Amino acid sequence: MMTARSMIRSLGNEPPILADGRRAPDRREISLRWLSGTFLTGITSSILMGVALFAALDGRQQLAIPAEASASIPTNDADAASRGKRLLGGNIVAMPTDRKVMEVSTVVHEGNKEVVRRKPFAHVKMNLAANHVAQEDYPNFDPMTIFSSSETPPPAARASVIYGSNVESEVSLQTVAFPIKGSMYAFAQAMTLEEVEENVRSNGSVLTDGNSQLSALYYVDPQRFSSKDDGGGLDITAGLSARVVEENISVSTPEAINSRTREYADDIIPVRKVETVSQAMTEVGYPEGKAREISGYLQSRLGEADLSVGDVLRIGVIQEGDMVLVVRASLYRRGDHRVTVALDDHGRFVDGQEPPMLDAVASAFSEQPAQILAGRELPRVYDGIYRAALSYGMSREMTGTLVKLLASNVDLQAQLKPTDKIEAFFSVADDKGQANKDSQLLYVNARFGDTTSRFYRFQNPDDNSVDYFDEDGKSIRQFLLRNPLPNGRMTSGFGMRGHPILGKALMHTGTDWAAPRGTPIIATGNGVVEKAGWDSGGYGNQTLIRHANGYVSSYNHQSAIAPGVREGAKVTQGQVIGYVGSTGQSTGTHLHYELIVNGTKVDAMKIRLPGGNSLNGKALARFEEERKRIDTLLNTQSADEVASR
Repeated sequence: MMTARSMIRSLGNEPPILADGRRAPDRREISLRWLSGTFLTGITSSILMGVALFAALDGRQQLAIPAEASASIPTNDADAASRGKRLLGGNIVAMPTDRKVMEVSTVVHEGNKEVVRRKPFAHVKMNLAANHVAQEDYPNFDPMTIFSSSETPPPAARASVIYGSNVESEVSLQTVAFPIKGSMYAFAQAMTLEEVEENVRSNGSVLTDGNSQLSALYYVDPQRFSSKDDGGGLDITAGLSARVVEENISVSTPEAINSRTREYADDIIPVRKVETVSQAMTEVGYPEGKAREISGYLQSRLGEADLSVGDVLRIGVIQEGDMVLVVRASLYRRGDHRVTVALDDHGRFVDGQEPPMLDAVASAFSEQPAQILAGRELPRVYDGIYRAALSYGMSREMTGTLVKLLASNVDLQAQLKPTDKIEAFFSVADDKGQANKDSQLLYVNARFGDTTSRFYRFQNPDDNSVDYFDEDGKSIRQFLLRNPLPNGRMTSGFGMRGHPILGKALMHTGTDWAAPRGTPIIATGNGVVEKAGWDSGGYGNQTLIRHANGYVSSYNHQSAIAPGVREGAKVTQGQVIGYVGSTGQSTGTHLHYELIVNGTKVDAMKIRLPGGNSLNGKALARFEEERKRIDTLLNTQSADEVASR
């Protein structure tokens, strides 16, 4: 009897069922009819697919290349700024597809009332390395145009503010003063003595203002508010403390700084190779005798003769006219202080205390090497910004403002990187997304390499001034520019060097910028002119500008001082204050620029400068409200775009 298991094992061993007149196929035989049918089917399918693909491409011979990919295609595009320039060599022109125009409710001030109406705004995300075609001409790169400013800037117009809610068409808001006379509302009953005492009992601990109080009169006995449980009275003086203020304090006016002023300066010397202290000092201009003397003192404290790569020497000198005196020397290794020697009253070097840390010591090796870029030759940052912005609907005036705002943190003449991008939010004329002269740039988020700049437009309600601030309410404009001569070339830095006229080593307490005679010089920051005229000590035509927080900038060897620049006059950052010359002790046409902080001359190229003004109080609170409205609007839009994909 055959079981189920034996039946399964027997499957496949039986001969095939054949029709009448047929035989089983031989596996070694090939059917020509089957082979030819398969081959013809494949050819027909390939032809049909090719026809369909050609129709889908509408006759074009290549697929579209995304803007990000087209950045790596070689091109012979020049840097000339021309209108409607055609890009040849097979490049695909990047179209501004990442742009959205939206209707946003904004508050506009009209007379004594505020009107809420819907206005069009454009939100763009620009990849600067793509091949953008500018819709109009734009100005060639000129540092003076970018960094300089007019002496009397026009007053800012009243800016519109984004409204927190959407409106259908238009809503008028009018604000009136709260009525203090003739109120239509009935007054509540006066509080009884028991109610007053109860309020004092419950709120007495918060009646003080921090740790200071101008005056206090005790109309009642504090023991009156004592309870049976606490065993004492309510201490209404808790939290108060007295502060003693000295009297008869005299405040002296700082003396004007000139070539005869006794001044102190720190010279920072980074060690880039294994050498002695003497060698490091003589290489930068110190006399050999003084360098050997300092080297002997430091070597006796260190116990070794050679310095290591990465060490930093800090030499403190006092200079008065032609006299230079080294008064202190310090050594830093791996950022840590190792030893300091200082001059005592008898003219001998002895062990000294560690001096206050300088930012220049920490940043002595901060110079970034030039980066080698792969791929095609990309244009300059300046051209990339203009081409992209104009192709995305921004106006020339708005793009110029954008360039000025980025110039402090971005090298506009550097080559673009494929990852450089700008996100912007600005008002436009209509739903076509084109800005006009009345449009406002509200928000920018720019990324250049590893540097990110994010700022918002805000009008201060206190003085109606308009500026751009980061997310913390700090102005993005620099407190001081490092270069007062945008068209100049730096020829000599800060530090010890051989004097070209006196023929001996002196401390060079400034930065020299070479430029043709008559080149405009701009003020590096807002301030008041402290001196504008001839200096008999060798500086020639000199201008001193006093800035906030003890900063003074000095501009020397000028051929002429600009009209209106005189003692007591106020100047603004970027204002032309004079012209390059060679007056005084000078061997050639140049500007000798100095930066003095609290009476000490410092290296203007390395010192860490403070930022711009910061908002506070009610202005900061109002700025944060507007910033949150913009962030919410853009984040909501981005979320909607992702959801729709």
